Amino acid sequence: MVAVLAPGFHLGGSYALGLLFLGLVLFVGIGALSRQNDRPYSASVFYLLLGAVASVGLGVLGVTRLDPIANHAVFEHVTELALVIAVFGAGLAVERQIERRSKRVIAALLLLVMPLTIASIAAFGALAMGLPFAAALLLGAILAPTDPVLAGDVGLGPPGGDDQGEPRLSLHTEAGINDGLASPFILLGLFVATRGGTSWLGDWILTDVLYAIGVALLIGVAAGWLIAAAISRLRTRRLLSRDLDGFFAPATALLIYGAADALGAYGLLAVFAAGIAFRRHEFEHEINARIHHGAEVAGRLLELAVLLLLGSMLTSAGLAVPGLAGWLLAPLIILVIRPILVLAVTGQGFLDIRGRLFLGFFGVRGVAALYYAMIVVASGDLSHADTNKVVWTTIACVAVSITVHGITATPLTRRLLGSLDRADADSARRRPEDARLTV
Repeated sequence: MVAVLAPGFHLGGSYALGLLFLGLVLFVGIGALSRQNDRPYSASVFYLLLGAVASVGLGVLGVTRLDPIANHAVFEHVTELALVIAVFGAGLAVERQIERRSKRVIAALLLLVMPLTIASIAAFGALAMGLPFAAALLLGAILAPTDPVLAGDVGLGPPGGDDQGEPRLSLHTEAGINDGLASPFILLGLFVATRGGTSWLGDWILTDVLYAIGVALLIGVAAGWLIAAAISRLRTRRLLSRDLDGFFAPATALLIYGAADALGAYGLLAVFAAGIAFRRHEFEHEINARIHHGAEVAGRLLELAVLLLLGSMLTSAGLAVPGLAGWLLAPLIILVIRPILVLAVTGQGFLDIRGRLFLGFFGVRGVAALYYAMIVVASGDLSHADTNKVVWTTIACVAVSITVHGITATPLTRRLLGSLDRADADSARRRPEDARLTV
């Protein structure tokens, strides 16, 4: 009961303190997002730190913390919502022409860098961390995709904003697509853990690769285009209020995600395809910017929720689970595995050295990794010890990535891409306007 409604004089309990802390968090979140581009650090660092402060406070008050394994369903659904909204917004932001060079870079990142990253992390997990092959493969699949939620700090801006150049376009598009493309590798790891042998491999390729990816793309493109057409027509007839444009982003994303999931396809992939198709129905319409703004606001709030939950789950016991090898994995991914793979598969014919270094370093790990870790927990296909190690290693890698990339995003991006962004923006302005519509 709230203290003011109790008889006599009472001080507020833990619930009142929780409300006070939540209000403080929202104020800090608003301040962290305000003029973010003018600061050398990302708001996500603030959110994680606030969550860690909440964890200490919960310990002092004797309140039981949420556990990422025992309470995985809560964390899974929050991260899922954050990803769905962010991926749709990422699709809406792809407005410049995707040229042949860009397509080659994106294809290299998705078809070469991502599988090789999975293999590299799996090898480290097996050899250095002592994980069985299935658990190591799952750890690789969890940590391989880059993150569209946190990569927004170094990706594309809103529709109608300044053109931000080729390296950003490739990183942004990779982050939007590879969350969905990680799904078949997660399922591959679960098959290895439970079925053994290779008799299931044909079914995996047919249903979990060809069918699930193909149907997701079809649903996303068709539904994104049709919903954009319906909204445009209804607004023309004044049956929909312009003041509510921002709400179309979560409504569209959730509708398409649910439809794809119901048909056994990959919802995240469908949602990204829908964002791109929605944008291209009526490319220059002002509704795109307003809907993207709605997606961005909802995504930022959900990002805040995810990182607060993550920080509040941190305990000394949990952080000790990965061991030295698990904690070394994060800098290994950031500084060695991804940069080497990106430099190896994107030669000078793709990008200059600054663009390649940008793509190699800013492979942000975040909400997507946490979501897939919760999927593995929910499956129950690994032993408790292996599940514990995979989950806490994921948390360690995400925490390190948020901190390192959050602090370095603005200064390194300006150093690496400042002149490239200006050159690409000038080039885009010289192109015919309708050339930007083609993909």
